[in-house]
Amino acid sequence: MSTQLDIQICFFEDVKTNNFHPLTLTRPVDDLRVGIYTIRQKWLLSLGLNRYGRTLRNSLSGVFSRNEIDSDKPVLWINSRFLPSDNLTGQIYELELGRQLVSKGVTAAALVSAAESLNMYKQNEFTAEGLKVQELSEAIHLEHIWDLLSLNSFEISKDLPLTGLHSTQVSDEVEYPGIHDPENTYIGKNVSIEPGCHILATEGPVVIMKNAHIEAGCIIKGPVVIGAGATVKTGGKLSGGTTIGPVCKVGGEVSNCIFHSYSNKAHDGFAGNSIFGQWVNLGADTNTSNLKNNYSTVRLPEWENRKDVETGQQFLGTVMADHSKTAINSMLNTGTICGVSSNIFISGFPPKYIPSFSWVGSAEYGEYEFEKAIEAMKAMMKRRDVKLSPQYEKMMNQIFRNR
Repeated sequence: MSTQLDIQICFFEDVKTNNFHPLTLTRPVDDLRVGIYTIRQKWLLSLGLNRYGRTLRNSLSGVFSRNEIDSDKPVLWINSRFLPSDNLTGQIYELELGRQLVSKGVTAAALVSAAESLNMYKQNEFTAEGLKVQELSEAIHLEHIWDLLSLNSFEISKDLPLTGLHSTQVSDEVEYPGIHDPENTYIGKNVSIEPGCHILATEGPVVIMKNAHIEAGCIIKGPVVIGAGATVKTGGKLSGGTTIGPVCKVGGEVSNCIFHSYSNKAHDGFAGNSIFGQWVNLGADTNTSNLKNNYSTVRLPEWENRKDVETGQQFLGTVMADHSKTAINSMLNTGTICGVSSNIFISGFPPKYIPSFSWVGSAEYGEYEFEKAIEAMKAMMKRRDVKLSPQYEKMMNQIFRNR
């Protein structure tokens, strides 16, 4: 392949997609956020492309688009679990037609002819059959859902060149108070930082994307990303490899967490080593435990069979899928996994495995009625001028029926 990419790309998922449930119940793997961007955004920016196609599970049809691929150009097929790196993208540029890059028996990327690609696209499935194997010497990829957290600090630094931002040390557009390490602090356009904030980037970059708002008295210790249009509430304390996605509102203490977008943790309380999807709301003084009392590694329930699996992680808090919510003073145990659209308001610790559309109360542990759940979704999304589409409701109904 020449250094001028005259190709198109198409993302595909493999047999390990279920490892990223419940987050991937409502999104393709390429829409997972790690570092500054989603996996899809990383690839498009890294390769200088603005078009893509994808294979897509039927359950996500209508909510996400497959897009189109041209019939006269070869296609670079990319496994969504693999992240761009100098080594991988370098080998992609040298990849010949009809070859696949393979890491430990898994296809990371393949360059396939237009005709063969069109057939695979119509079948909605990538196949490596007939492609010559080229071993990939090194690759950054996701095996398990907790890899998003263990890679997040590294990915924040790696994504920095993709932002096009200059450090505040060399940028003279706006002077911001409270920046202690201007050479490692990056701020987009129309960012507001109120008095009394301290931004420290000695341990990693602090990246504040356009239209973000940092309220008074916040302490931000990198590596940290604050996404476009996001708000850090008064007195918020962010640290340790945290990504706050676009249009989120976050306050209290947050360490090594990923918030995808449109989610809220606006009040005091601790969130550590946790991943939150879209449209999550954590009530005031919600706390996540991220370390066991005996300091042993954390076991996390596997989503499909509910059996605990060893993560090898000493620090791991909560994985919470889209539209789930906690009441005030909620406590989430170490290694908790929560599905889509659950309502948690129990006194004490809820179960470590919380199915989708659960109603976890002090006197009951039952089903969150679908119609009531949809009404709550509509109300929350309307507050951000987002309309719940019929396709989105259909996806949610399928999750409800298959929970």
